[in-house]
Amino acid sequence: MADLTTTIMDCMRDVCVFSETASGIKLREYQQPVARAIVESVIKKRGYTFVVIFPRQSGKNELQAQIEAYLLTLFSRTPAEIVKISPTWKPQTLNAMRRLERVLKRNVIVRSMWCKEQSYIYRVGEARLFFLSGSPTANVVGATASTLLECDEAQDVDIEKWDKEIAPMAASANATRVFWGTAWTSNTLLAREKRLALQAQEQDGVRRVFQLTANDVSMEVPSYGKFVAAEVARHGRSNPYIRTQYFSEEIDGASGMFPEERLALMQGAHPPAAAPRPGGIYAFSIDVGGEDFSNAGGEGRASAQHDSTAITVFEVDLSGIDDELQLGPRFKTVYRKQWAGLSHVSVFRQVTALAQLWNPQRIIVDATGVGEGLASLLLKTYGTVVVPFKFTQASKSDLGWKFIAMVESGRFQEYQPPPPTQNAESDRQQGDLAAMQNLFYEQCRRAAFEVLPGPGKTCRWGVPDAARSELTGAPLHDDLLLSAALAAELLSEAWGRAESAIIPSYDPIQEMNF
Repeated sequence: MADLTTTIMDCMRDVCVFSETASGIKLREYQQPVARAIVESVIKKRGYTFVVIFPRQSGKNELQAQIEAYLLTLFSRTPAEIVKISPTWKPQTLNAMRRLERVLKRNVIVRSMWCKEQSYIYRVGEARLFFLSGSPTANVVGATASTLLECDEAQDVDIEKWDKEIAPMAASANATRVFWGTAWTSNTLLAREKRLALQAQEQDGVRRVFQLTANDVSMEVPSYGKFVAAEVARHGRSNPYIRTQYFSEEIDGASGMFPEERLALMQGAHPPAAAPRPGGIYAFSIDVGGEDFSNAGGEGRASAQHDSTAITVFEVDLSGIDDELQLGPRFKTVYRKQWAGLSHVSVFRQVTALAQLWNPQRIIVDATGVGEGLASLLLKTYGTVVVPFKFTQASKSDLGWKFIAMVESGRFQEYQPPPPTQNAESDRQQGDLAAMQNLFYEQCRRAAFEVLPGPGKTCRWGVPDAARSELTGAPLHDDLLLSAALAAELLSEAWGRAESAIIPSYDPIQEMNF
């Protein structure tokens, strides 16, 4: 008994020793300063505010659970109250409870001391930890954080909710506060608290901000570095997800979608084409013009009425598809065209003529609203070759992220218009393609990009309603941009080198008596 008491007392002198001796988990070198700083502020009642920004899957959640288990054990003879806020109840709060429970069960000191109350409270002796949701609709008023107030994934917690209902929980005892998270935009709760903590840190020299990148973690965990290197190769170093989730860099909540450095990544070295080359593999992507979905319950396109249908023809380059870092084909634009003012029956005729020429393996088509008609005709004609895509707020957000990743990783490449020749017809065709490409680039440059608050990581993007072309003065839409972006949905398709589309002999227009 004396040996056990001595062991317990030795463990309780330091949170890192407690973790290693009682749980068998040795905190990593980069985790230990965080744990000691938080615990010291709690024990000495300093009321500091800490901000901890770790890259994804680097041990942030395990560190939280170890600190929580230690404090519950340390203060088990006092009515200490810890409150932990997560952005949502399911899955984030439930996951946080499971992590703590796992630590408590394997901790030799506390595993017989803890119990659970009312499904969301963990108690060790008289000390309690309350798990609460920070969802805007969650009722959290009345809880008290006399010892510690934590906010997990603080980049996803609503600022107004925090300031009005959650922050006062720490007021009566000036409890230590910790904001845990992964970098996101500059207008999140995490970003705000980081700026305030840095100001306090500069004033008194006490470290309050612990911000790591994948490089810091990789020095201690080489396998983590290999994983991140593969993600960078797959998505591109400047991809917003890579910048925020692994390198702890904030991005602007609202900005242009395609800065010049991202546009530069689009530029390939191949020429455009008026016809397929032998052995080439091709795909079509079609944005259907017509109806405006900007006010459809927050779903669809946030842009003015589209009066053009745009098609982009891609040659699908499979030369690096077996490269474990590339993880997908490259899509090289070779041809694009717009149709303004044509009925969808007429557009269908145009698309089928192009399909007879290019023999595409895949045709992805906007099947939203009025696009359903054209999509239906194409499905009847080409069957499984056709991939319908419906625009909603969620699907367009997902498409935007995928297209950015496609560009950043070099899997989207624009053609290079060749110099003029002595052939008038060839020069006219090349001039048309060059003009279309210039309009595409203008739509890219004018495309706005906004990350919406909340845990969904939803983005809103597109050419603003009132935009006008600097090239022509006409209203500027994003038909060509949307058509190009749809190719991102084809990256995961099965591409066969010898596979070809089946071009049927029947015409569904005649069957439908048009």
